[in-house]
Amino acid sequence: MRVTLLQRNVIWADPQKNAAANTALMESIKGTDLFVLPEMFSTGFATEPDGIAEPLNEKGECFTLKWMKQMSEKLQCAIAGSVAVKDQDGRFFNRMYFVSENGCFSYDKHHLFTYGGENRHYNCGAERVVVYWKGVKILLQVCYDVRFPVFSRNMLVTNEQGNQEAEYDAIIYVASWPAKRIVTWQKLLPARAIENQCYVLAVNRVGEDPSCGYVGGTMVIDAMGNIVASCPDSEEAHVSFDLDMAALEKFRSKFPVLRDADVHLPPF
Repeated sequence: MRVTLLQRNVIWADPQKNAAANTALMESIKGTDLFVLPEMFSTGFATEPDGIAEPLNEKGECFTLKWMKQMSEKLQCAIAGSVAVKDQDGRFFNRMYFVSENGCFSYDKHHLFTYGGENRHYNCGAERVVVYWKGVKILLQVCYDVRFPVFSRNMLVTNEQGNQEAEYDAIIYVASWPAKRIVTWQKLLPARAIENQCYVLAVNRVGEDPSCGYVGGTMVIDAMGNIVASCPDSEEAHVSFDLDMAALEKFRSKFPVLRDADVHLPPF
């Protein structure tokens, strides 16, 4: 599966302009199975979401979700990224969407960033979400989630044939991770790849918003913790990489760490 990570400078509080900019870029990139955009890629990271978060209509759709569905169909690919949304009951969520021909899947950010006040306005999700696309099982995660390894712990599960296999093969982390803490981002991501024997697809934004500056750090990391593809720092860029599932399975078979993992997760 070919993935393309989009390191973008998000236009503040303007879903239409961000959609137009992303459309032009994505249409210029050929042969991608999955595009990944940053956290709150349609508005920027808005800890005060009133008037900025996108309202959901009676069908549970907002402008950006409809755009993702249109682009997924047009380009025959999957698209992932998180959006600040306001549901019909007036509640706010930092909701990550994964849209493909298989349907629309969503994950509500579990670990809200209390240091920045995200928890004062947003509701947290309770469920982990794993999606299946082009032969790859993918765990959806958002930004601050990377600091909490128990929540992302890869587990052995029994498949339909009665055999044990890893619950997922890759983690997507979409982020608005500020420049002043970028070293933490750079250290935690390889750890998540190593301990879970999986690929990590990490997308961070660049540019500035009213609160922070961002330098990117978008990268693909393999199961041994190697950075195998990355974007240059501090500029809009994209990078594509072909996930090698045969190599991943060979490594897992040769060095079966997951067999020795803890056998349960705490309730969330």
